Amino acid sequence: MRDHQPINIETLLSHIALFNGLGPDEIAKIAKGAREVHCDKGETLFHRGDPCTGFHVLVYGQIKLSFNSAQGVEKIVEVVEQGQSFGEAIMFLDKPYVVSAHALVPCLLLHVSKSVIFDELAHDHGFVRKMLGGLAMRTHQLMLDVEGYSLQSGKQRIIGYLMHELQEGGYGNENVLLELPVTKGVIASRLNLTQEHFSRILHELTDLGLIQVEGKRIRIPDVDRLNRHQLR
Repeated sequence: MRDHQPINIETLLSHIALFNGLGPDEIAKIAKGAREVHCDKGETLFHRGDPCTGFHVLVYGQIKLSFNSAQGVEKIVEVVEQGQSFGEAIMFLDKPYVVSAHALVPCLLLHVSKSVIFDELAHDHGFVRKMLGGLAMRTHQLMLDVEGYSLQSGKQRIIGYLMHELQEGGYGNENVLLELPVTKGVIASRLNLTQEHFSRILHELTDLGLIQVEGKRIRIPDVDRLNRHQLR
């Protein structure tokens, strides 16, 4: 690991959505149970089966959560982005991690111990609601994933992914150039597709004039037309 400059954990915590509304005293208490974690690209944060002693908040970077099948095929469950937290459910269950976490790019995280979180939950009902809301959103996304894998074709999943990224980025409607946030291999695994199937669908969409692939960028001449094709 490289040497890193120290950070102000209280300042970082105060800018994370999960801790919005907490006063300086509460932030200070949580900061005492938090430590910074730096990961270089490709580094493992934790392995499946490791004990969970708290949860993580990603300050910057990208973390993939994944597991390997008995055949050694990697399945990416989620790509965690800046400002998101993960590991809360396992922390509450007091179980080992069911996935592994690896850094896709250099990352800075905060690990918050479960003891300090449990202390805060005991007397702050607003914080309880925030934690429950985050877990509910994670469960809702899981249900959407299961629905997509079960009921949608590979083409529909890919178009749905592109539409989500367009909405998140606030892009326009015509001649849009979308920068993919991760590699195509990561996206394929996240959508439960093989890389070959993923590439084949991109070629099909290109042949239909719906997209143009430019490395890690996807040019979309007409967003509405692409969205209508998803509904077929």
